[in-house]
Amino acid sequence: MEITRIIMIKLCVSFSLSLFISSFSIAQDFQGKAYYQSKTPMNLGNWGARFSEAQKKEIAARLKNRLEKTYILTFNKEESVYKEDEKLDAISGATDSWGKNFTAGIQYKNIKTNTFLQDQEFYGKQFLVTDELKALKWEMGSESKQIGQYACFKATVSVPADEVEWWNFSWDKIRNEEASDEKEPEMIAVEAWYTPMIPINQGPGEYWGLPGLILEVSVGNTTMLCSKIVMNPKETVKIKAPSRGKVVTKKEYNTIIIDKMKEFRYNRIGR
Repeated sequence: MEITRIIMIKLCVSFSLSLFISSFSIAQDFQGKAYYQSKTPMNLGNWGARFSEAQKKEIAARLKNRLEKTYILTFNKEESVYKEDEKLDAISGATDSWGKNFTAGIQYKNIKTNTFLQDQEFYGKQFLVTDELKALKWEMGSESKQIGQYACFKATVSVPADEVEWWNFSWDKIRNEEASDEKEPEMIAVEAWYTPMIPINQGPGEYWGLPGLILEVSVGNTTMLCSKIVMNPKETVKIKAPSRGKVVTKKEYNTIIIDKMKEFRYNRIGR
């Protein structure tokens, strides 16, 4: 029965796919917008044992902007721009200025030219992080599920942990850098669900390369789920690659962050 169900789903997807491809061939300049909700559970670890439930709720409310975010992916057949829909802090009514130093800026992907760009600001300085768009070695699965009105299929891949949210900072980065012995890079599992009903190779963040738009991605304890898709909106939005800032590679940008945080640590110990 399970095999029959999968076959029927694939036949339906194949039929829908042919309709989409037919309509896209008529409208060569199609574009769309996908809205994603990103959620990460709060984990206070052993440190959180000292807090009451009321205190934990207050901390969760203050961290809401960092734990729950909305992103918009604007795409066409070859390009995409992925950016956060910034919200005001529920408690103070202000943006999260400290956290902004360690959050992703506007990401641009071009699958035709294999280009990746990210507009990144760090402590008032503007950087343009540029790199090749790295191909992910997806393992295609047979599992399927429905996300909204779209039939989706599962794919998985393992990526180096230090490449996940490379723009972010943790003290582990310094500890790993200062470790004398060389260690095998830690790998982290990525689970994605894509729909062939929208036959483009795009997805949220740096995840791409599947035969359909990626609607859901789970990386570690963070999940990005598409909540809405608008195909061919009435108001055409031109996808523009970011161009401001000092041009650096991902590796160079990470070195800048680590050096700055080392400076902060040194100054704190000095005082």
